[in-house]
Amino acid sequence: MSSRWLYLHGFASGPDSTKGVAVARHYEAQGIHVERLNLRVPSMEQLRLSAMLDTVKAALGGPQERAVLFGSSLGGLVAARMAEQDARVCALVLLAPAFRVVEQLHRRMGDAGWKHWQTTGWIETDDFAEKRKVRIHSGFIADAEAVDARTGGWPDVRVPTLIIHGREDDTCDIRYSRQWAEGRRHVRVVEVDDGHELTASLPRINAEADDFLRAWGVNRPSPR
Repeated sequence: MSSRWLYLHGFASGPDSTKGVAVARHYEAQGIHVERLNLRVPSMEQLRLSAMLDTVKAALGGPQERAVLFGSSLGGLVAARMAEQDARVCALVLLAPAFRVVEQLHRRMGDAGWKHWQTTGWIETDDFAEKRKVRIHSGFIADAEAVDARTGGWPDVRVPTLIIHGREDDTCDIRYSRQWAEGRRHVRVVEVDDGHELTASLPRINAEADDFLRAWGVNRPSPR
């Protein structure tokens, strides 16, 4: 049975993100190809969580294949939602996942910023992939709320899951990862002294993922 490895980038990021490239290179050295998906769909301006899920589903392959998903930030939420929906997903590595993304966005933007986004229909933010400012339509909110509403806001994941999250993350609060993992014996949370980007923790990410994914073809010991 073959296994596909996919990397899902975060909000306002892209397939060539620092973490995505680093993870792919790390596993390429072990003979494992990690496909970095483009989740800027249907476009960056009209970003939709449901379209991201459709993109990942199409990349999972045939009915007999299995997939290991790496997901960063919003890509972490997409990975968890995909595991909830599709039995082909057999393991997750989530990096600062954006659980309850609408709630987290509202918290970060404040009431005034949130109302402005809903009223005008657009919000301007940094596009980290193309190094420019970009406007994102408020339709993202209703679409994400509809996806989250299916299981009470929290993904119902039953597969082995590793979460790596920074204690200093001011974008996706670590308390959401702690809350989601509580009582789930198949979920392991690794807390690191880092912020949202986790770039300082890349060696730790690779080492933890190697240990976690031993059963899915990783065979090279990682020095800590």
